[in-house]
Amino acid sequence: MQKQANTFFSGRARRSILRALGLTGALAFTGMTATAPSASAAQAFPQKPITIIVPFSAGGTTDILARIVGQYLAAKFGQSVVIDNRAGAGGNIGGQAAARAAADGYTLFMGTVGTHAINASLYRNMPFDPIKDFAPLTRVALVPNLLVTNPAQPYRTVKELIEYAKANPGKINFASSGNGSSIHLSGELFKQLAEIDMQHVPYRGSAPAVTDLLGNQVDIMFDNLPSAMQHVRGGTLVPIAVTTAERSPELPEIPTIAESGLPRYEATSWFGMFAPAGTPADIIGTLNTAIVEALKNPEVIEKFTAQGAQVYSETPESFAKFIASEHEKWAGVVQASGASVD
Repeated sequence: MQKQANTFFSGRARRSILRALGLTGALAFTGMTATAPSASAAQAFPQKPITIIVPFSAGGTTDILARIVGQYLAAKFGQSVVIDNRAGAGGNIGGQAAARAAADGYTLFMGTVGTHAINASLYRNMPFDPIKDFAPLTRVALVPNLLVTNPAQPYRTVKELIEYAKANPGKINFASSGNGSSIHLSGELFKQLAEIDMQHVPYRGSAPAVTDLLGNQVDIMFDNLPSAMQHVRGGTLVPIAVTTAERSPELPEIPTIAESGLPRYEATSWFGMFAPAGTPADIIGTLNTAIVEALKNPEVIEKFTAQGAQVYSETPESFAKFIASEHEKWAGVVQASGASVD
């Protein structure tokens, strides 16, 4: 079973994080700064609570980001926003539930690069079509992956890593949080563009993979930046490059893989909000406007940054084009890697 890279927390840590952010339970009207609904808007959408289906467990990044946005929407609309966690099958269980929901704007879906760009090529039997069954609203956040290595390894740059791999074909092992995860496919994309041979070592989640990387039992890893950051700051892992098109504000001194010699390389764990296909255009517009407004709110930006996420917003049309390009890109990577999940 695939485990996506966007769930970092578990158990007591999850509950502590949610309590600290004030995001437990249903999201009623809160003190977060937002434009209050006017009397004239009372007859318009929405007139009842909104549900956001999150296809992963409570406490992970997808869940926390959805709750932050939901908290703002609750304040904006004067309606409760309920988070419905439906985890399993790499996000496909929640995706299926959202795809089958009424197309009236009252059920939204927090999708990811996994649910809307990777899974269709990875899973043999998809219960929904990520493009035909959803109406994109906007991306909400990007979480960079970070290429890191153990200090005992001889390479410190992308160039040195590629040179070492070519001189020692098949000897570099790269860890991941699981077969078909964004962390795994970030490594596969690197292999393809650098034209090198590396061995993939899948784990059941990011934590055990990082543990073996710290113990120098594997050589490198394309880990989520928030997960790797503490080890980088502690000096127990060496950062080589970030996987995004631009440098991370949290590690501005670390170059991107693209600027380090592989200009076509870009791999990002992204998160976006969707409605079921067929949702009326005026409701799509209302939701997009409200979510984009939320993503410009300083409180929202601060909370996203605390999760290692970069705020991102756009039009539904722009998001739709992005999804199509991501779907095509990752289909090629999955096919070349041979990864699959029953």
